[in-house]
Amino acid sequence: MNKSVRVRFAPSPTGYPHVGNIRTALFNWLFARHYGGSFIVRIEDTDVARKVKGAVEVILDSLCWLGLDWDEGPYFQSQRLELYREAAKRLISQGDAYYCYCSPQRLEEMRAEQVRRKQPPGYDRHCRNLSQKERAEKEAEGITPVVRFQTPLSGQTKFSDLIWGEVVFENDTIDDFVLLKSDGYPTYHLASVVDDHLMEITHVLRAEEWLSSTPRHRLLYQALGFEPPQFAHLPMILGADRAKLSKRHGAVSITEYREQGYLPEAMVNFLALLGWSLDDKTEILPEQELINSFSLERVSRTAAVFNRDKLNWMNGVYIRRLSVEDFTQRALPFLDSGLPPEVKRPLSIEYIRQIMPLIQERARTLAEVAELAQFFFVDKLDYAPSLLIGKSMSQELATQALETAKQRLGRLEVFDAESLEAMLRPLAVELGLKTGQLFGVLRVAVTGRTAAPPLFQTMSVLGKEQCLKRIETALDRLHRL
Repeated sequence: MNKSVRVRFAPSPTGYPHVGNIRTALFNWLFARHYGGSFIVRIEDTDVARKVKGAVEVILDSLCWLGLDWDEGPYFQSQRLELYREAAKRLISQGDAYYCYCSPQRLEEMRAEQVRRKQPPGYDRHCRNLSQKERAEKEAEGITPVVRFQTPLSGQTKFSDLIWGEVVFENDTIDDFVLLKSDGYPTYHLASVVDDHLMEITHVLRAEEWLSSTPRHRLLYQALGFEPPQFAHLPMILGADRAKLSKRHGAVSITEYREQGYLPEAMVNFLALLGWSLDDKTEILPEQELINSFSLERVSRTAAVFNRDKLNWMNGVYIRRLSVEDFTQRALPFLDSGLPPEVKRPLSIEYIRQIMPLIQERARTLAEVAELAQFFFVDKLDYAPSLLIGKSMSQELATQALETAKQRLGRLEVFDAESLEAMLRPLAVELGLKTGQLFGVLRVAVTGRTAAPPLFQTMSVLGKEQCLKRIETALDRLHRL
């Protein structure tokens, strides 16, 4: 790299950032951090009609959540309009652009006719060669024109893409695209080229969908006498069914993943592997490892597949790597909002600290914590009484097991995991049961579930009084069967 790397993330606030947007931001950020360069945030807010209230805040908040810190910005294109208007005037004076007075109605009729004739869509250059007199007449009618680029009618536009290699477009397939709209705001094409030049962007890493726009941008760079940056177009992201990513696959606002209990470090790891890989086997890559390893050489041309199951697995791995205290602090808001309203608030942080190690192994998201831990907090358990009768057991045997366990537990002076195990294992033998049978009946009685955290530790956290109370309730349910 002869120049210091400067890349940008340039979202449009016409919606909330989804997986594809943030993957682009992440690749730019990793590229900048790998080469010790600058990561710039630029808000491309020139599409006034489609701007979504609050979108800018959500975009910036999403970057902050994921730890994608920026070195410059955020810049706002709406505050730089004069720069684009000056560039448009310069292109007109050079003969590289012209005023177009075509009404929306005429353009609509033109497109309908092109569709009818099965012609490729594109402006028909109706205003390209208007005389001075014709232009004056249009001005006199009070028509506010747009500014269009005067695309060469022959030849080719070539560029080398850092992922796709050499790309060639025939100029006669590129229409005279709009640079400046009638409201005085620039299109993406003009504004991004002007800003990338003025901000000295060295590399443009963006989604594959912009590949077909790149010849327009190269022509603009050439007409304006700007040195173009290097381009890298990132592969598409598809759903597991290989269809274009949509809301049903996970193309929702990235903030929804935070609300669903995904860890930012897991999301960064997962998104980094959507189109890039270190090798054919490494899946878990902490942030610093991603920075050290990232390069465009390992970015694939093949579409990446968004696999929600893999994200869940990866998030679970990261949850298990948290310290108990960190896991507790991160899970606390999800417990507070997810537990039933009848659970007494404020929740005891000391009690939660005892519970967290027991469910940390099973949680895949922080949002699952409330459901996994609910039986620790509620007074009444909701389960089918038939679950108390384990495999190869009768109602009488299950009743006897619970009655005897209740008596022995009541006599225990120390109610910790070690004491419980030392008492309950021999009891199974005494009752002629397999340990799995006795433990299974007790597990349902004290948790209301057939699958729960380790039994002795769970009973210890619940405490003697609560366990005996729940066993009594279970016996009552058995008697009523």
